[in-house]
Amino acid sequence: MKIAVVDGQGGGIGSAIIKKLRKAFGEGIEIYALGTNSIATSRMMKAGANRGATGEGAIIHTSSKVDVIMGSISILVAHSMLGELTPKMAEAVSISPAKKLLIPLTQENVEVIGVSDQPLPHLIDEMIERIKIGEVKHKDV
Repeated sequence: MKIAVVDGQGGGIGSAIIKKLRKAFGEGIEIYALGTNSIATSRMMKAGANRGATGEGAIIHTSSKVDVIMGSISILVAHSMLGELTPKMAEAVSISPAKKLLIPLTQENVEVIGVSDQPLPHLIDEMIERIKIGEVKHKDV
């Protein structure tokens, strides 16, 4: 299974996701760290990603080649992350055939109604549980 983790700014959320993915699945999955900037990509690589790439071209190219895309809901919002996430990046993620597992955290003026307010580690655990119980399946790309 190929999983892309998309993050920007400092890469903290993406790093936390990757660490928990590695703990849950070991080397049984391939993780792509897709950063909106090199700091985010570097931090996610240190967390255990197999491959990493930075910027608009990398996110556009890779979004259609993975089974799952993980990150905060901000990765669907154009100009989010203080403008780091471009409209083309948001579009690539949103139209990707990959399953999107998104954490409802955002610095933007977006609120998701009907979502429980849980700490980040619990939300990441829930993302990983979705993969474990088979809600997300591998697809041939």
